[in-house]
Amino acid sequence: MSDDDPRAVLDALIRERGEDYASLSRLIGRNPAYVQQFIKRGVPRKLDEEDRRTLARYFAIDEARLGAPAGRTPRIAPAEASPRRADADYVAVKRLDVRASAGPGAVAGEENSYDRLRFDNHFLRDIAGGSPAGLSAIRVSGDSMIPTLDDGDEILVNRGDGADRLRDGIYVLRVDDVLVVKRVAINPVARSITVRSDNPVYPTWPDCDPASIEVIGRVVWAGRRLG
Repeated sequence: MSDDDPRAVLDALIRERGEDYASLSRLIGRNPAYVQQFIKRGVPRKLDEEDRRTLARYFAIDEARLGAPAGRTPRIAPAEASPRRADADYVAVKRLDVRASAGPGAVAGEENSYDRLRFDNHFLRDIAGGSPAGLSAIRVSGDSMIPTLDDGDEILVNRGDGADRLRDGIYVLRVDDVLVVKRVAINPVARSITVRSDNPVYPTWPDCDPASIEVIGRVVWAGRRLG
C-alpha cells in the first residue's frame, strides 16, 4: 500500500492515536474484525460512504483521505469557516472498563476499552511529562481518597510512569488482584513504601515491600462532574 492509500492512512491513524481495530469497527456498527479486514485484506475494497464519513469525523480529518471521491467532501462556507486543528493535535485516550477502588478494593477484571476521551495533544504531553501513548482513563470507586478524588471521578493513568520511576504521588496499584488508587510515599533508607488514603478514616499500609505491589501507573489528571 502507498502512504496515501486510504487503508494505509487509516492504519497509520490507528497506530498514532493508540486506537484498535475492534473498537473502530464497533464505532461504525460493524463486526469486530471489519476494520482489520479492510486494512489487511482489502475487504471491502473501499469503505461504505457512511462508515467513511463517521471515521473521518472521529479522527477529525478530511474525508478524501479515506477515499471520498473528488468533490464529495463537504466544504465550509467562508462565513462559517473556523481555524482547523492539525490531525496530530488531538489524542484519543482509551477509557477502560474497570474501576480503581478508593475504598475496600475492587477485583480487577478484563481491561477492555469501551470508549475514548479526546484531548489536546500538547495538554496530554504536558501532564504526562512526555508521550501520551501510555495514558488510559478509568473511574474511581469509593471514598478513601476524598477530598482529592471522589467516587465516580475520571482519572488519567500513565502506565509509562510506573514502578521504574516510582516516587511520592498518587498511583493505581494492583494488590492481590485488586485494583486500588492510593497515595504512595517512598522511604529510600528502608527501601519500602507507605500506601495511604487521603481520607483519614481509612488505614495506612506502612513499610510495604515494593515487590508485593504491582504498580499500574501514576495518576496524572482527574475530572469530575459538578452538581
